[in-house]
Amino acid sequence: MNLAILQARMTSSRLPGKVMASVLGEPMIGRQLERLGRSARIGRIVVATSTDASDDPLAAYVEGLGHLVFRGSLADVLDRFAGAMALVPEADTVVRLTADCPLTDPQVIDATIDHFRAAGADYASNTPAVRTYPHGLDTEVMTRAALEAACREAADPYEREHVTPFIYRRPDRFRLAYLSQSPSRAHLRWTVDFPEDLAFVRDVYERLYPLNPAFTSADVEALEHNSSGAAA
Repeated sequence: MNLAILQARMTSSRLPGKVMASVLGEPMIGRQLERLGRSARIGRIVVATSTDASDDPLAAYVEGLGHLVFRGSLADVLDRFAGAMALVPEADTVVRLTADCPLTDPQVIDATIDHFRAAGADYASNTPAVRTYPHGLDTEVMTRAALEAACREAADPYEREHVTPFIYRRPDRFRLAYLSQSPSRAHLRWTVDFPEDLAFVRDVYERLYPLNPAFTSADVEALEHNSSGAAA
């Protein structure tokens, strides 16, 4: 069973509180969870946040949606993933996602999971050294055993904070696989780190969601292309 762990916190250094910022009348993380619910491969979702008081509203909102929440260390995100994973002991595969990607594509997530399984990998992602997917569609998939090893053994603070480097830095130990697409769409930026990113996401939802709540990456790209053409 595939468990998605969505890491989220309110104390983003570049845009604090972004995960609860309103997008078409709902918190941004709610919009992302709605899109994740359309994945055909994800069996359960756990939101991994911190015990810091700043994350109280986030945890309450997500629990109100009916999703599992694990609260752990603010700094040691890998330890948070260990706790989140423990809530769903039947999961043999973990999908790592971040809550600043409200345009996440369930089809890309499913394709990455399928590639992971077809390759017999311990870890797979759609972010190889040469990126081909838009920023904001990042998906990482790993075996439970690989993530448990990282949780147990990682000592480097960078590996504790960023969760998966312990795995992909060790190709001699773990079988790695990467998903790419052609032509590349790496020039597109759909993640939310800055106010202008949030403004873009809000515009996308305002223009696409009322017509089709399940709008696709192709719809977003077409909208961005048409908007750029009009601006020119």
